[in-house]
Amino acid sequence: MRKYLAISFLILLLSSCVGSSSGGLFGTGVSIALDPRTLGTQIDDSIMQKNLAARLALTDKKYLIKISVKVLDGRIFLRGKVDKPEEKLIITKMAWETKGARSVKNNIAVKQKFSFKNTATDILITSQLRAALILNKNVKAANFNIDTINKKTYIFGIAYNQDEKKEIIQEAKQIADLEELVTSILMVSDLSRQKE
Repeated sequence: MRKYLAISFLILLLSSCVGSSSGGLFGTGVSIALDPRTLGTQIDDSIMQKNLAARLALTDKKYLIKISVKVLDGRIFLRGKVDKPEEKLIITKMAWETKGARSVKNNIAVKQKFSFKNTATDILITSQLRAALILNKNVKAANFNIDTINKKTYIFGIAYNQDEKKEIIQEAKQIADLEELVTSILMVSDLSRQKE
């Protein structure tokens, strides 16, 4: 009997040393033991994730259920559904304003009535601004998200300096149909964690 007890204890002890798998937003994940991120990065990501989720819940309790937040190496991934386009933009802005955010990938779907004319105009504005930023050698276009809703354009991202921020605003002001511009542009120097 003691022999079986000792073997059971040994198996339990050894199995606790191996990382266990867990389900998550991106499928099956692994525990801290097998996670390729450093422990410090994992802790930072966990703090950012909990911070953003708490801020979303304080904004509206329905976001607890409707919005999923995942943070990997300072990159924020959002998923879920909202009723209005403005809600998606508010959530995106909150994500970008999270201390330590390096990028935001927003996969939040909006339940709304479809208007072909408005949607086409918004897509045109976004496309024109995106192209202008790509062609501007003083702007790193990949660092910015652009959303346009009812001719109101929102730009979220990280600029390397004030000159880059000014260039982005200047490019946006040249778009013909754009009626209002809302920016949430952080400086690299404001980030808690900078790219090496």
